[in-house]
Amino acid sequence: QVQLVESGGGLVQPGGSLRLSCVVSGFTFSRQWMYWVRQAPGKGLEWLSTITGGSSTDYADSVKGRFTISRDNAKNTLYLQMNSLQPEDTAVYYCALDNKGVLRGQGTQVTVSS
Repeated sequence: QVQLVESGGGLVQPGGSLRLSCVVSGFTFSRQWMYWVRQAPGKGLEWLSTITGGSSTDYADSVKGRFTISRDNAKNTLYLQMNSLQPEDTAVYYCALDNKGVLRGQGTQVTVSS
């Protein structure tokens, strides 16, 4: 059974940082392309970042230079390091098996506010 479990969200002030984690199980993680997507209040799912099985990465323009995706295959864990957070980054963040977020975890809330 495929499971994706995100953690690490919370309340942070503008300019702050958070690191999200996603522990996965039920499939061969090391070969799987993985994604982070988010959903802001009242909006649809937004693709943020991709990491391939070989750890090549790609980012949406909205987060490029601020967010970093990474993976630890030994721990079956995906990460998203988020720096210089702004109020517009407030959203529920999901790790996913596809770039549209159809197959995703339960999400973790990130709120950026002073």
